Parts: sequence; structure tokens; C-alpha cells
Amino acid sequence: MAQRPKVVIVGSGFGGFFAARRLSRADVDLTILSAADGLLYAPFLPEIAVGTLDPRSATVPLAGTLKDTRIVRGRATGADLEARTVHYTGAAGQAGGLRYDRLLLAPGSVTRLLDIPGLAEHAIGLKTVTEALYLRDHVLGRIEEASELADAARRRAALTFVVVGAGYAGVELTAQMARLTGQLLPLYPRLSRSDVHWLLVDVAKAVMPELGPSLGESALRLLRQRGVDVRLGVSVQSVTQAAVHLTDGTALDCATVIWCAGVTPSPLVGALGLPTDQGRLIVNSALQVPGHPEVHAIGDAAAVPDLTKPRDDQGKPALCPPTAQHAMRQATAASRSILAGLGHGSARPYRHRDLGLVVDLGGPDAAASPLGLRLRGRPAKVVTRGYHLYALPTARRRIRVAADWALAAGHAPDDVSLGMLPEQAALVTQAEHQN
Repeated sequence: MAQRPKVVIVGSGFGGFFAARRLSRADVDLTILSAADGLLYAPFLPEIAVGTLDPRSATVPLAGTLKDTRIVRGRATGADLEARTVHYTGAAGQAGGLRYDRLLLAPGSVTRLLDIPGLAEHAIGLKTVTEALYLRDHVLGRIEEASELADAARRRAALTFVVVGAGYAGVELTAQMARLTGQLLPLYPRLSRSDVHWLLVDVAKAVMPELGPSLGESALRLLRQRGVDVRLGVSVQSVTQAAVHLTDGTALDCATVIWCAGVTPSPLVGALGLPTDQGRLIVNSALQVPGHPEVHAIGDAAAVPDLTKPRDDQGKPALCPPTAQHAMRQATAASRSILAGLGHGSARPYRHRDLGLVVDLGGPDAAASPLGLRLRGRPAKVVTRGYHLYALPTARRRIRVAADWALAAGHAPDDVSLGMLPEQAALVTQAEHQN
């Protein structure tokens, strides 16, 4: 019998998972190499942080979901393109290698840290379940601590939270966390609303500019209604264990900095020695790496030409934004291209027009732009939750998420912290290295 071609997928994010699900039905020897054992539905991280969703509801396991697929736990460190081998470090620290006939690179991205003094040592991110769970415990712990402090200045310092980045993640997190702390205050009669200070800063001049001015302004008004201090055109200058200095000259007594200011492609991209554009692997419209037709790349790590948009004045193509929506659809296109290269079917150029964006702002509030429409409030909430249930893989996870939402609706939030994660494990530089 002829040996089945070996296909290796690096990464179990949206791109890697959906490609593996499609390729697992083909006549190939499929392996997925991932540092995690499941697909984390990252848009749910703010809801995990506020306690609306159980983290297991937002994580789809690889084993049991991907049939006829070998799952290798490890972090890819490089590849020998001539020998067609991916090198990795296993979960126990051992070195390993995987031979392939076709390789799909979908390693995703990591939080982009800037060279700001103290940032790497003190900032909490929002890209992993570890960070989300720790953040919830941290905020609840600060509320409990502050309720026992007689000094107003110390209470204010304990309850000052600085979120950097007014994009989707930062706005969703800040809106939902500000709502959570507001709901919890009646449980602590020694505290008042003036003790809590949520501060959202961004160097941009608008909140979520991709949503358009009307929805961005609506989200800004909602944030301020919830007591959030939003400062645009401002960023962090330095961070210490007890203070944050902003570029507008403000100094805050604060021990909580949450960094949501963008992502950068996985370090694996730089280790491959292949051409990049803005740090992402250059691929053609079939999602192949030029000069290496056996290698494909998708998602946050790939500079995928957007064929639905015109080229710029220099003839350079526009690039698809690094969103989950594109990664999922690129997974289908890359799987088709891989199978075509193995003699099964034909490839098509990747082309997908963005269907719009959804932003969950907590409670009955959301913002959405499906197919160019501008929705806010409850209609946007229906669209937002409907889209997430549609995009979430497996009926079992959809049922779990819907049940979590139903249980949370109309009930006061739980104020119980798990207390099982040390601060060091939740710092950006640690949490993302271990997941």
C-alpha cells in the first residue's frame, strides 16, 4: 500500500484548528503540533475574566474533536525547509522533529510589548485563560482589600486599574469589568463609586476606529456612563510595582496595568528565515510561501493578499486583517490548496469580503456592523451572540456557552475568587510562554 502523505499543521488557533478539522476527513497522515491541547475561542476572554463564562465552555479540546489526527503537544522552534522537518520543544522540554510532505503554518500571534520601562515586569495581558482568570481574581482581591482600608488614598490606589489599548479587546474588557465592579460595590458598603477608577488609554484618536465613528462614539459614551476615564492620544510612559506614569504627565498610584495594545506574529515566523511583510510571512493568493509550494501559512502569522481591495499606488496588494473571521476562512482555502497539491481537487485564490465586526460590551450592550449595518444595544447583542454561537465549533460547546449565558442573565455576579494563580504566571511574558 502506498504511504499516505504527511501533513503537519503548526498551531491550534482558529486557522490551525479549522484546517485540521477539514483535513482530518481527507486521506492524509495528519499531525497537529500545538503548545495547547485545545482551541481557545479568544473573543470570550473578557467574559471569562468577568465570570460570565466558564473557561471550559470557551475551549474546544483537540482530542476527541479532531478524528484520525495525531496531536503533539509542543512549541515549534523552527523548520528545515530542505529536509521538510519541523523542529519543536515538547511539553516536558524535550527536543523533537516532525517530517512532512505538506506544512501549514498557523502559529498565531503573541502580545506586542513596547519598550516601556517596567511594562514587561508588571503588565497583565488578555490572550490566555491564565491571564483572564488571574485578572478576575486580582480585581476581586483588590475590592476585598480596599474595603478594609480606612485611608481614602490607599483605597483609590488599590482600586485603580489602567487598561492600555482601546481596540476590541481593551474596550470589551474595560466595559465589562467596569460593569462588574459597579455591580459588586453594594456588597462592600465601606466602598463608594468614587473609590473605583477604571482608566482606558490609547494613542489613537478614537475608540475602535474600525467600527466607524458612529459606533465608536456610542461605545465611548457607554464607557463613560459606566465611570470609565477614557484618555485618547495618551499612552503609558513607565510602570512600577506601585505607580503608572502616562505620556500626558499624569502619575497614578496603581498596581494594575492590563496591556491590550495589539499583537505581533509568533516568534516562529522570525526563526524561519523566510520573506515577511510587517512581520508576517509573505504568501500568494493560494496561501503558499513563494519558492516553497509545499509550505502554506494562514492567520495572524501570514501576510495574505486581500483580493477584494485595490492595490495601493505602488502596486502593492492590501493585506487581510489578522482576524478570526479571516483565519477560519483561510483554513478552508489552505486545506483545499494542500489537497490540490496532493492531486485531490483544485485550489482557488483566497478571497473573502469581511462580513463585519461584533463587540460585546457587557449586559444588554454591544456594537456590531454586520454587512455594513450599524447596530448598537440589544439588536447588536443578538447579532453578537448569534455570530459567536455560529462560529464556535461543536454543538456541545454551543450548548455550554448558551447555558452559561442563561445562568448569568438576571443574576448578580459571583464575587468568589479562585486564588490559585500566582501573579508571575499571569504576566504577559510568562502566561504566553507557557500556553
